[in-house]
Amino acid sequence: MAPRGYSQNLHEWNLTPTAAVEVQRRLRDQIHLENHLRDVRTIGGADISFNRFSKVVYAGLVVIALPGLDIIDSVAIRTTVDFPYIPGLLSFREAPPLLEAWERLRRRPDLLMLDGHGIAHPRRFGIASHLGLLLDLPTIGCAKTRLVGHYTDPAPEPGSHSPLLHRAAGSSDEEVIGAVLRTRRNSNPIFVSPGHLIDLHTALNLVRQTTTRYRQPEPTRQAHLLVNRLRRQDSLSH
Repeated sequence: MAPRGYSQNLHEWNLTPTAAVEVQRRLRDQIHLENHLRDVRTIGGADISFNRFSKVVYAGLVVIALPGLDIIDSVAIRTTVDFPYIPGLLSFREAPPLLEAWERLRRRPDLLMLDGHGIAHPRRFGIASHLGLLLDLPTIGCAKTRLVGHYTDPAPEPGSHSPLLHRAAGSSDEEVIGAVLRTRRNSNPIFVSPGHLIDLHTALNLVRQTTTRYRQPEPTRQAHLLVNRLRRQDSLSH
């Protein structure tokens, strides 16, 4: 199936940082964390590469087939962005290039895994949640660094995990907003959180299922390799 369009009515893109925060607060209640997946045959991976001081970004998407983890489609683009680099608002910088790449995919994956956060975000609206809502697609955030929350280190064995906990502003209770997953012995863990149309348990299982001998699962690892190849080629041609 070719990728379909995405909702362009959620918000404008020409926003100030203050307005972007309000968009996150307005849209976070539309995120659904129930599992909407049954038979997962393809997983998309998404990543962005850029210099935070440059408007040039490289966006990449791969589609990987299960269970063999073979790449069956991929797209990488070079484009420019205007929104500044602001932690907590990176989806307003990164989502437009990824949507541009999405339109060039030939195969629509059953879900999308992003090198970033889902609800493990101060306003529960990281890039995985943002893109999931835009694409009406199950999404998983799979980040290399923590944005918010606290945790106990998981056991050293690969596959071990511990909850990522955070108390939202104005709340008296802590929430489980993700899982801290050890994918390699003697390696830092990764931070898994549901984005949209998926629960944490399913997200965690799919990350485990697509992790081989590397720290990152294959969908985001292959997307990372793809965009960095394009970035290197671009630097050699200039």
